[in-house]
Amino acid sequence: MAVKASGFIGKSAISVHLDFSSFPVKFSCFKQFSVSTPKPLVVLSVALSPPARTVESPPVGYRKNVGICLVGPCRKIFTASKIHIPDTWQMPQFSLLTKQQLLCSALSDKVPISIAKEGGADEGEDLRNAAFRELREETGVTSAEFIAEIPNWLTYDFPREVKEKLNRKWRTSYKGQAQKWFLFKFTGKEEEINLLGDGTAKPEFKVWSWMLPEQVIEHAVYFKRPVYEHVIKQFNPYFVDEENDSMNSSKD
Repeated sequence: MAVKASGFIGKSAISVHLDFSSFPVKFSCFKQFSVSTPKPLVVLSVALSPPARTVESPPVGYRKNVGICLVGPCRKIFTASKIHIPDTWQMPQFSLLTKQQLLCSALSDKVPISIAKEGGADEGEDLRNAAFRELREETGVTSAEFIAEIPNWLTYDFPREVKEKLNRKWRTSYKGQAQKWFLFKFTGKEEEINLLGDGTAKPEFKVWSWMLPEQVIEHAVYFKRPVYEHVIKQFNPYFVDEENDSMNSSKD
């Protein structure tokens, strides 16, 4: 496993890039519309995990959330590990609480106002625009193109111990999260990715990597895996390998 690390002067956070590739691969392209047959996905969920629930609108008792699937070369997906939760990997996501709600929550918890102003959505803000803005704030990525979104909301329940811990922290009584997912194509260079973000938010991640779809599912925390499987299955038709795409083009 190759590791690339870069320190930042005057900052406590360190951005580390882990390469999970165990063998050389050809550079693959990504195409928005394709008639090629996508590669099958390997389902890696725990046998007892129920399938993801899809709903037209967020149910009562679930924290509204937006998820971002950022795809780069070789059908690989941007995945990161949080600073305060080691050995857990996820695709970027953020709360849809408004900035005012976050500010009120922070004041009640005696959290610095500077932190309260991070994240969240503006009142009435378009979810796609909010997702792109949050991606920039958390990862520094600005070179991204919108590709698709999942029309319905996906929900998952928190395990009891996680639910108790988070609800104490948030002073809420959420059962789980309801997520709206968007797919973006990364069009920039890796040097653009900076886990310190754009400087407007507190760093959330400490390590990042490009992972194949099946690796994203495998490294996700167990109670998110059904949602991740559904997301990747829905977006899989947009993942195209250069070799397959070239073969299809030569037949035209």
